Amino acid sequence: MSNQNMMCDLETGVCGTTEDGEMEIIDFNQSKKKIDLYYVTDPICSHCWALEPVLRRFEQQYSNYVKVHTVMGGLLEKWDGFGDTANGIAKPSDVAGHWREVGEQSRMPIDGTLWYDNPVHSSYPPSLVFKVIQKQDPTLANVFLRRIREALFAFNQNIANASVLINIVNQLNLNGEAIVKKAEQSSGQQLLNEDFELAANLGVRGFPTVILVNEENKGVKVVGARPLQTYVAALKQLLEKEELQPDLQPTLANWLKEEKLLFSKEIEVMYDIEQQDIDAFIKKELSTTRYQMKDVLGEVYLTAE
Repeated sequence: MSNQNMMCDLETGVCGTTEDGEMEIIDFNQSKKKIDLYYVTDPICSHCWALEPVLRRFEQQYSNYVKVHTVMGGLLEKWDGFGDTANGIAKPSDVAGHWREVGEQSRMPIDGTLWYDNPVHSSYPPSLVFKVIQKQDPTLANVFLRRIREALFAFNQNIANASVLINIVNQLNLNGEAIVKKAEQSSGQQLLNEDFELAANLGVRGFPTVILVNEENKGVKVVGARPLQTYVAALKQLLEKEELQPDLQPTLANWLKEEKLLFSKEIEVMYDIEQQDIDAFIKKELSTTRYQMKDVLGEVYLTAE
């Protein structure tokens, strides 16, 4: 700032040069606009599991721009009459190969052998439990969704079984038996039907689908698991901004403390590091943190102690 700009005008009471009047209306709403983000998904959707690393980073860094609504889509009500010709799926055992392919491509570990001997008969039971928890606590519902996906994809548990659901809900310090029982009532189905109606109104036909909608009710739809840049570009388009100000990524120590379990691919995406550098990065970032490093299906994952 030059000396001239530092001059104070006794008449206007302003130090520095300005063309502003004594009083004016300023509109700050433009910078505070929030976008509604509808994440339409299903607990047994393998591509939704593959999207986890990108979606988690997007939510961590751009939550100041968006309000996220997680919507259940109803992928599998029952096997009778179900068919996915695009992926060659007509019966439960057909899913295993498809899941294996998604897991290998995304590096989010997927076992899938349960489709041979203990297949998921429907994605509705975990979806119903999600809706019951979401009505009480949306944040905790998202934790539940994460836990059942870990159980299903990485650790090969049948999340359509009531006993598995009860155990996972109990781990959230909730009454698993009561919540699963409530989910089986007509009120639970009504909550799920509301999501199905919303998904239909949004024009969703596959999962994952992310729809961003602004205050003028204009939106951008992103179908499938896409790179981070795709979602950022959609957000810029709706906000009509060339640049955004993302939040900093959390430290790995804080993130692990919050999430309890993180897979290598998620860490790589969050911090822009290569797979071969993951060990050194973890040792550096968690030098004073107690954790366990484990392996599942050839992929490293961390758990907090």
